[in-house]
Amino acid sequence: MPEADQKVIAVIPARGGSKGVPGKNVRLLAGKPLIAYAIEAAKSAPLIDRVIVTTDNEEIARVAREWGAETPFLRPSDISDDMATTEAALQHAVLWLDKYEDYHADILVFLTCTAVFRQSAWANEVVERLLADESLDSVFVVYATHKNFWRQVEGTWTRLAPDIAYASRQVRELLYREETPTACATRADLIRQGRRVGPHVDLIVTHDERITFDIHTEFDFWLAEKVMAEWPMERQIE
Repeated sequence: MPEADQKVIAVIPARGGSKGVPGKNVRLLAGKPLIAYAIEAAKSAPLIDRVIVTTDNEEIARVAREWGAETPFLRPSDISDDMATTEAALQHAVLWLDKYEDYHADILVFLTCTAVFRQSAWANEVVERLLADESLDSVFVVYATHKNFWRQVEGTWTRLAPDIAYASRQVRELLYREETPTACATRADLIRQGRRVGPHVDLIVTHDERITFDIHTEFDFWLAEKVMAEWPMERQIE
């Protein structure tokens, strides 16, 4: 269990208005509702006290409860539409618990329904690292990649991290892609400010490209079924 003075909650956003695949969050994937994978990951973490699903949809709330999560509220519609941010949903959950339950979380673990390829230990490890180092604001999973990234600024294409020289994959410096939907623990006071991560972080680094996969389309469901059948998370990728 967490230290006596540290309340740790997991919050899983799952709104009902999916456009790509209607009813996505409760659709079956390999025999289980999509949302079940995140709930199971959170419930398997000994350091997490409560697992809360924030949703605007009664059906999602019902399925979430069947799989062991709490749904103490329905999320307001103004933070549940297509333009609503994850940060707003997490902030609302923490502030709701503050106000209506007098329950003041210290650490929030963020997991999404669509990131189903996660190691079961990660939800606990992000909390463990945060508890072990008071100087940290957030701990989350990242994917290590040799790829180059570009962005367009005022019509001009600019390479990110231009100081990294082109080189063979074996010697090239890595970049790290943030994968907070897979597992991310952040001090709850930052969540109350509407922030997902703080400036002082530690990273759980993986080279497993499965974690870059989010489920948003019919093709994603098809491919995820194939991957789960042939390459379940227990089967390591070197």
